Amino acid sequence: MNNPVVTRIAPSPTGQMHIGTLRTALFNYLFAKQHGGTFFARIEDTDKERSQSQWTEAVWEDFTWCGIIPDKKYIQSEHEERHTKLLQELVLQDKAYISKERAKDGSEREVEVVRLRNSGKKITFTDLIRGEVTFDTEELGDFVIARSIDDPLYHFAVVVDDEDAKVTHIFRGEDHISNTPRQILIQEALGFSRPEYGHIPLILAPDRSKLSKRKHGASIENYRKQGYLPEAMINYLALLGWNPGTEEEIFSFSELVKRFSLLQIQKSGAIFDEMKLRWMNREYLKQMPIEERERYLLHFLPPSVKELPQYSEERFLRALPDLFERIHVGEDLKRMFEKGELDYLFSSPEYEKELLPNPQSKKEDGIQVQTRGYLEDLLSLVGEFSEHLSPEKIKEKIMFYAEERGGEKGRGKMLWPLRFSLSGKEKSSDPFILIHILGKEETKKRIEKAISLLFD
Repeated sequence: MNNPVVTRIAPSPTGQMHIGTLRTALFNYLFAKQHGGTFFARIEDTDKERSQSQWTEAVWEDFTWCGIIPDKKYIQSEHEERHTKLLQELVLQDKAYISKERAKDGSEREVEVVRLRNSGKKITFTDLIRGEVTFDTEELGDFVIARSIDDPLYHFAVVVDDEDAKVTHIFRGEDHISNTPRQILIQEALGFSRPEYGHIPLILAPDRSKLSKRKHGASIENYRKQGYLPEAMINYLALLGWNPGTEEEIFSFSELVKRFSLLQIQKSGAIFDEMKLRWMNREYLKQMPIEERERYLLHFLPPSVKELPQYSEERFLRALPDLFERIHVGEDLKRMFEKGELDYLFSSPEYEKELLPNPQSKKEDGIQVQTRGYLEDLLSLVGEFSEHLSPEKIKEKIMFYAEERGGEKGRGKMLWPLRFSLSGKEKSSDPFILIHILGKEETKKRIEKAISLLFD
């Protein structure tokens, strides 16, 4: 490579950033950094009706969030004077011409567009991912390159801006491959050099349709809100279309810069597997320092939880290790609390005495009396605990009692009513963890409540 490597990403500020755009930015970034080059971002706001400044800001926020920091930033509309000058030159040289045509909005209005004169030759270029590609441009005809002499279309503006920024390599989604012959024709008309192209396979939904923001929620903002970590997102997107050639799956940003290779980019579409992304996010959550993990989970705690009668940050922190085991993203925690699945952590549960015995033993004679006896003994046992016993110590003491009192078969008859009296749920954390979270006094109150029901 004779010239310093320069790559770019050119998102449109017409909505939230698609994860495919971020993946493309990542590949451009990795290639540039591997070769000691420059990576920049340019906002393509040629669609003036749909472009909004809020989406431009969202683009910069998404890049900052994921750690893909452009070396330079541009806004395409800031180059309009340069675009207009070159359009005028092409018209003067008769390489383009102004054509009066009926507007495409269905009205009778007449507009003046600029069309490039196209000789209809064959265009061949070497795609760095797909190999040699040939297009017959005759079918394109004299195509439009500007809505007016001072309002260029994307194809023209991007060619000019890439030349001015000295872009050497353009990596983009394969859906842009049909744009390449038009852009090469414009480059040749302007006397510009041709950058090298590489077209990346699209990210596909599980049904192999194109992954969309509308149908599949495939925006960076959507995943950020759910609590996906930027490190996990970058790691996962790198593996969508690129294969390291080994069984490795976890890569830091610096490792990706070292290991990434164009030769290992696949040519077929990459299937987006959210379960795999969830797994990867949990792997990164497990590496998170305890203090940071606390802040992360607190962020996803619905405000209504703090209004529950027994909520305290102290109890929440005791519950945190158990809560962490239940999630892959922060949204999981929020969803469980919103459904009321974890309310028992901060409020006394309501339940019917018929559910207190182990369901497998409900039809046995005297089971309620037997269950009451177990709970009375467990109440006495808990009363002997020190206040801050670990779940492991609590388990050791209760299991010793359970085996001594009922043997292997008696465990379920004792542990079920204990857990159910503490949570009121058929599915919840094990009773040893619950006792640790709730504390000695609250545990006793809940067992006493269950015993009083069985006495009714």
